[in-house]
Amino acid sequence: MKKLLSLPPNLVKSFHEITHTDAVEWFCTSDPIGARLGSGGGTTWLLEACRQNETANSTLSFEEWLAKEKRILLHAGGQSRRLPGYAPSGKILTPIPVFRWARGQKLSQTLLSLQLPLYEEIMRKAPDSLHTLIASGDIYLRNSEPLQTIPEADVVCYGLWVDPVLATHHGVFVSDRQSPDKLDFMLQKPSLEELGHLAQTHLFLMDIGVWLLSDRAVGLLMKHSYQEEGKQIKEYDLYSEFGLALGNNPRIQDKELNELSVAILPLPGGEFYHYGTSPELISSTLAVQNLVRDQRAIMQRKVKPHPAMFIQNAEVNLQLTVENSELWIENSHIGQNWKLRNRHIITGVPCNDWSLHLPSGICIDIVPVREKEFAARPYGFNDAFKGNTNDKTTLFMGQPLSDWADRRGICPISATDIQNAPLFPICRTVEELGKVLHWMISASQSEEGKQIWENREKMSANQLSDNANLYRLFSQRENFRRNNWPMLAANHEKSIFYQLDLADAATAFAHNHIPLPEPLPANTPLMKRIHDSMFRAHVLQLSGQEYIKEQQQAFSLLREGLIGTVISGKQSPRLNVYRDQIVWSRSPVRIDLAGGWTDTPPFCMYAGGNVVNVAIELNGQPPLQVYIKPANTYKIILRSIDLGAMETISTWQELSDYRKVGSPFSIPKAALSLAGFSPEFAAEKFTSLEEQLKAFGSGLEVTLLAAIPAGSGLGTSSILAATVLGALADFCGLPWDKNEIGRRTLILEQLLTTGGGWQDQYGGVLQGLKLLQTNEGFNQSPLVRWLPEYLFTDPEYRPCHLLYYTGITRTAKDILAEIVRGMFLNSASHLSLLTEMKTHALDMYEAIQRGDFETYGHLVSKTWEQNKSLDSGTNPPAVEQLIARIKDYTLGYKLPGAGGGGYLYMIAKDPVAALQIRKALTTSSPNSNARFVEMNLSDKGLQISRS
Repeated sequence: MKKLLSLPPNLVKSFHEITHTDAVEWFCTSDPIGARLGSGGGTTWLLEACRQNETANSTLSFEEWLAKEKRILLHAGGQSRRLPGYAPSGKILTPIPVFRWARGQKLSQTLLSLQLPLYEEIMRKAPDSLHTLIASGDIYLRNSEPLQTIPEADVVCYGLWVDPVLATHHGVFVSDRQSPDKLDFMLQKPSLEELGHLAQTHLFLMDIGVWLLSDRAVGLLMKHSYQEEGKQIKEYDLYSEFGLALGNNPRIQDKELNELSVAILPLPGGEFYHYGTSPELISSTLAVQNLVRDQRAIMQRKVKPHPAMFIQNAEVNLQLTVENSELWIENSHIGQNWKLRNRHIITGVPCNDWSLHLPSGICIDIVPVREKEFAARPYGFNDAFKGNTNDKTTLFMGQPLSDWADRRGICPISATDIQNAPLFPICRTVEELGKVLHWMISASQSEEGKQIWENREKMSANQLSDNANLYRLFSQRENFRRNNWPMLAANHEKSIFYQLDLADAATAFAHNHIPLPEPLPANTPLMKRIHDSMFRAHVLQLSGQEYIKEQQQAFSLLREGLIGTVISGKQSPRLNVYRDQIVWSRSPVRIDLAGGWTDTPPFCMYAGGNVVNVAIELNGQPPLQVYIKPANTYKIILRSIDLGAMETISTWQELSDYRKVGSPFSIPKAALSLAGFSPEFAAEKFTSLEEQLKAFGSGLEVTLLAAIPAGSGLGTSSILAATVLGALADFCGLPWDKNEIGRRTLILEQLLTTGGGWQDQYGGVLQGLKLLQTNEGFNQSPLVRWLPEYLFTDPEYRPCHLLYYTGITRTAKDILAEIVRGMFLNSASHLSLLTEMKTHALDMYEAIQRGDFETYGHLVSKTWEQNKSLDSGTNPPAVEQLIARIKDYTLGYKLPGAGGGGYLYMIAKDPVAALQIRKALTTSSPNSNARFVEMNLSDKGLQISRS
């Protein structure tokens, strides 16, 4: 998905290098110097510039080029008059502090990196006819609820429900109450009286500047952005001109534009944060930080002297107090001889030993110029940098510029626009900077400071933006951040360190050769120790050092935490059957339909999980079966019918040998241990296994049958473990219901070191179609919401569910371990996708509730896309070739479980398409083991019987 950015001219030259972005994926340009194009003309210029850049040696027409891919256009080329601190680098690259309640953010995050994921999600969800999204670069939008379906229309605009007073300062979409999703007309900054009158018959949404355009709409926007001769772009506004010509009753009559179809969508759970001014820099950041006030959800334990106080990429050698409210310090050094008050924005200050007193409302921005020089730019917190310098309403440092000049005994500075007034001296040394700042700010009688100001070259605000050395600016920020890393790690109890994207942190530590922090003490919260071990392992790995021991420690600590939830509940197994009785348990398998992976520790332990799955029988039978009967000797005899294997266990040592992956009896050995036949989990003490079995009353003979190939993706190993535990609970008189069996299966898999989540076992133990949900914490006990089975059992749909064994085998352990590593590291890419999967499970839940078969199929396909994004090994070439043969006949398909092989689940478009799929794969199988298997929904789940 291509990103097109309109930026300040100086930033265009360095954008890719300083942001480490790919020039193919990111195109940057600026509006023509001196030209006023407006948002519509600017959009035309940006598209034309990108097309010319890409098609210089191509015969593609503009229409063909436009239809080739989806594009996100961000307008961020303004002068940033009211936010001078980030004018040189562009507001879009403003560093934003890590949210105190969020996990997986980066210390280097910017307004751009925060706003882009929502725009990308909108474009992924948009119909194929919508190729262009236009947005503003100085806002941050959040949606706390899933995006709705985006309709087919020429123009789709997002808005927010807001208070009418706020709406008077923005564009407004007005819709008839009878058709709220259709635009009636648009207004620009309507009066409160006008909105009050409209409210009787209409609804209104505030325009948040996110517009999607069809190729037809883009063509008309561009047509209207050119002069009549069609050769030169003119000033044309997307919102106040193009927008006012849209709707059923447009305010501007234009036959071509009036005919465009328009849809209006409220951003679900939408939040709008503007970063256009110095006060908004603090107020918007504070509002986002305060979105979560529940202290249990806030990982950072530090209590700041004042909440409106933000420091990042900086060194501050002052003790800040409650008096220092509305404070922003970034990319700066504040020495011990500084004195601060409140309402300060301090940016770009290099290391110094100044004695500087900042009065309330005074801000400082230091701009690197050329190779070694600095520009001193003090300004006022509310300065607008707008107006004639001779006008008393034109303020500089909170006072009329003429008064400022008079107090310092200098000649008046004359300019028709203060933005072009040469106010800011270029200093050769840091020492000069301090002296001239002191003079400019405090009106002291320092002749030295005055002489520096008078004798040095001076630049205007516009010239600073044009001449700033952005490489030096960003290099200084990187140096401050490099020095912050070890301090954040050392101060982990009060800092945001362990909630960060630790993969990103590890890269910074390794790249900058930062020594690892001291190991965390044993009394540190377990989850933090888990994160720490994997962080250390990743740093060592990136540094080319031995890392396996630290990595294994992370998994070991996770096991310790999960096993600890049952270790206190020791078991006392007692023979609970007659000598000639057999306990017989059997279970279906499961297909995960949405939300798989969100059930996996540690993600579910700090975020909870949502999974929709279905229990199924194969060829009319539950394929996993376990038989337990008393043995004639005081030993444990294990048999596997499908593997043709047998083992006799006489000692605890033999029983505890269950961690060997691939052993035919790892599962029953671990299950027997959890049932109390191992000293670790037994309530009573014995000298040997034989003594314990004598006290129990007999030996045990356990027989397993898994009538399903290994690596099926149907949750076989987890459900087989639950089936064994269920049979043992009945045989040994243990008070375990289905929920407890599922919970202990999670522990069992930790004992085996295979890991895994909870959805597999609950998917098979519990019957039917259901949504399973857990909250955060080590004790993962899902809440079950049963779903109607109509889409699986109705004669119209039942033939459309197809299950095909691909004959391709794989083990989930390696895939699982890699994804869990990402969870341990708070990897932003992993957490973002997992959070999306949680939401997707709720979409699936609603589609099934509605009985919407077509949407159900498409959502299964989306699940598959999510799984592939999480791990590329999910979809090997052999599987991709198989899918290519049948996908045109399907609504959706996926490999259940971790993917990579096993079974392929398909939802045919209709019964006729199902027959076509069967014919295609039966007449030409990919291998000798591939075959269709009949599936039907299980209405019983785990069953336990006695002879």
